[in-house]
Amino acid sequence: MPQPSRDALNAWIDANRDASLERLFAVLRFPSIGTDPAHARDTRACADWLVAELAAMGFAARVVPTGGQPMVLAHHPGDGSDGPHLLYYGHYDVQPADPIELWETPPFEPRLVEGPHGDRIVARGAVDDKGQLTTFLEAFRAWIATTGSLPCPVTVFLEGEEESGSPSLEPFLEAHAEELRADVCVVSDTGMWDIATPALTTRLRGLVYLQLDLEGPSRDLHSGMYGGAVLNPLNTLARLIAELHDDEGRVAVPGFYDAVRDLDTATRQQWRSLGFDGAAFVADVGLNAERGEPGWSTLERTWGRPTLDLNGLWGGYSGDGSKTVIPSIAHAKLSCRLVADQQPDAVIDAIQDFVAERAPADAKLTWHVFGAEPAMSVPAEQPFAQAASRALEHVFGKPALMIGSGGSIPAVAAIKRHLGCDSVLMGFGLADDRVHSPNEKFERRCFENGIRAHTALLAEVTTLAR
Repeated sequence: MPQPSRDALNAWIDANRDASLERLFAVLRFPSIGTDPAHARDTRACADWLVAELAAMGFAARVVPTGGQPMVLAHHPGDGSDGPHLLYYGHYDVQPADPIELWETPPFEPRLVEGPHGDRIVARGAVDDKGQLTTFLEAFRAWIATTGSLPCPVTVFLEGEEESGSPSLEPFLEAHAEELRADVCVVSDTGMWDIATPALTTRLRGLVYLQLDLEGPSRDLHSGMYGGAVLNPLNTLARLIAELHDDEGRVAVPGFYDAVRDLDTATRQQWRSLGFDGAAFVADVGLNAERGEPGWSTLERTWGRPTLDLNGLWGGYSGDGSKTVIPSIAHAKLSCRLVADQQPDAVIDAIQDFVAERAPADAKLTWHVFGAEPAMSVPAEQPFAQAASRALEHVFGKPALMIGSGGSIPAVAAIKRHLGCDSVLMGFGLADDRVHSPNEKFERRCFENGIRAHTALLAEVTTLAR
């Protein structure tokens, strides 16, 4: 089938920009907080809505049950030409909206707000990842409306547990490996360098996510009667957590850095040539000083060095007023971002051994592992990445930068492991999008350029031999 002109595709995008925005608003209205059982029905309703949208475009689409939240799985045969088979991945679950009181308007009532770059879409999930997955859904819609089909076979799968560690992903990939076979996976859950400069992400840090429960007394105790005489789980846990880092900010766990390779000189020079402003980066979140592991720039710390962070610490009484209690149990949530060659299981063992060696008598430790994924690199020279680079240059008028990411996308490594295909990480988020924070936003300009880029990518990949 002859390909439509870029002008025809862009004309459709322009004519339907408000309809595309309303479809994004529709999916943003679902409070699909996949990690919260109270929102299980909302999450399933969001999956059903996505299936209906894909089916309306001619996909054979269905909801696939898992041990947790369902997957959305859809196939389109394309126009019958012998083009490559593309797999698109995204996630329709979102982070909890807490703290609700910091949202300027309700998090699941999307709105347009004027910003420095024009309209921005504000809602939970606006950029992570509902807005970004909608960019490729709308690109499909543009092709189908313009030509009656897609230019190659396309499979889509969208998960509902990415924000809670993707516990159902591995079983799903194992069970549906043959159905999911493709030449490449396309992922839009990453970012651009800035609003005018596109980027392809070529490295992702891995993730370890743990919870530690430290139990002491058999019940909560009166701090006047027992204070100073028995183990206080909160005091003890706070001390153990503090010992995970030295005074300069390095992780103090023996063996933590053993497998870490220093960044090569060429990579450090390339990153430094980007002109990243570390002072502006921290100022944007209300801080005055860059901090972290000594000897590395902020960009190197976030893209190329491992971390260990405390994400939550609780126990005892935290309500209004006072309650003089020594709690019987305290809890901490910890996460590590890993770099190439670090093995998640080895890191977990090292942390658990470190804490166990320093825990006092009567401290009962229980660990829960919620995530363990290695770092991932994506070859920038592979043909599909080069096709994506050309597509981005068509839209933005400048070459795409090859960048790293401090974040983790467990699906990328899992897809490579189970399906044997690389991914193209072509995202449209910005550093100030307030991901996982109140008043999350997605620039409308980024949303619409994302649609254009995905339509251009479909045109580019059809020129590649299988």
